Amino acid sequence: MRRRLGRECLYVPSCRLGLYLALRHWCPPGGRVLMSPVNDDVIFFVVLAAGLRPVQAPLKAEDGSLDPAGLPDSVWQGLSAVLTTNLYGNPDPAPELRARCDRLGIPLLEDAAHAIGSSVGGRAVGTFGEASVFSLSKHTGARTGGFLALADPSLRPALERARDELLEPSRLSAELAYGLRPYAEAGVRGLRLVRAARATLRLLGLEERAEIRMELRPGELKQALSAAPAPAPPPLTDFHSWIRVDMHDYRRRPGSLRLRRTRRLLGRLDTRLAAHRAGTGRLLETRWAVPRPGRPGPVQPLFRVPLLVADRDAAIAALARRRITVGYLYDPPLDTYAGEVFTDPSPAPERAAWFARHALPVDPLLAEQVISVLTELDAQPARAWGERGV
Repeated sequence: MRRRLGRECLYVPSCRLGLYLALRHWCPPGGRVLMSPVNDDVIFFVVLAAGLRPVQAPLKAEDGSLDPAGLPDSVWQGLSAVLTTNLYGNPDPAPELRARCDRLGIPLLEDAAHAIGSSVGGRAVGTFGEASVFSLSKHTGARTGGFLALADPSLRPALERARDELLEPSRLSAELAYGLRPYAEAGVRGLRLVRAARATLRLLGLEERAEIRMELRPGELKQALSAAPAPAPPPLTDFHSWIRVDMHDYRRRPGSLRLRRTRRLLGRLDTRLAAHRAGTGRLLETRWAVPRPGRPGPVQPLFRVPLLVADRDAAIAALARRRITVGYLYDPPLDTYAGEVFTDPSPAPERAAWFARHALPVDPLLAEQVISVLTELDAQPARAWGERGV
């Protein structure tokens, strides 16, 4: 990763822990952080856990990227940091955000979990901010691990110490579960037992998302936020039940099995990115992709391609019948999900809501199968934002 980015990199057990370290290091307690309302709720809770106030940004309706021009100057002036999303690998306008942060004297932090191979302005995503976080659970398929990349290499020792203070010890049972999980999942898929397996998980209380968003539990969340006197941030452990969702080992010190598999998969990254780029190019040729004349240059190796369909639920059901799972849905937007008690709403919430409602993020490695299903369904493209009635 140092060679790829030209930056000092610190391994972390998860992207979410790397982001927590960055937020705590660069942002003052009680600060306000601009972020996308179309984002994983786990990231929202990481911002809260760092003792910060999320501020939801306006988005561009066609691809869900941040729209700096849509944010009033009065809001810009009150920010402590900007956190990009690079949703599904589509780059946020990092050069413009970098320039604005420089004028305001605030840090730019890049969440590159979906964008390990994306670029903007001829530079890799993750090389614009004071820090950036990458996930190895996405393009590599390692299901564990990530990196915190630093513009200033002299900060590595301090952040490494902060990381080590938060790590939980490695456990043999966790390593064995990690090692066996791919084989168990392959067996479930091969036997077509996905629905039965999910029903069993729900029965045992292990299925943590009954809906797209996890349960907010506002009463408990208020209590967690008030656990420490202002302006000190609350203890990370008070937010564990929210931040652990979908990745229970987010603070676990990796064992040798985990590191060996991660290293092997990371070594195949360029081959995997080439396959993502090819599938992305194919999907962007379809009628469900939004034309992007303002985005010249090579096709990005998107982690997921957000096709825009009129009836997303019907499309998801049709794909499920072919055993193609659609994940990484972020509907409703975070300001609708959390409310003004926990976040400042976007000044243009309707665009984020439209994108979140219509985006169908599909795996580019399954491009041909997805196109076949949507064609057979005769799925209609969503009407472009701004057309009459939208």
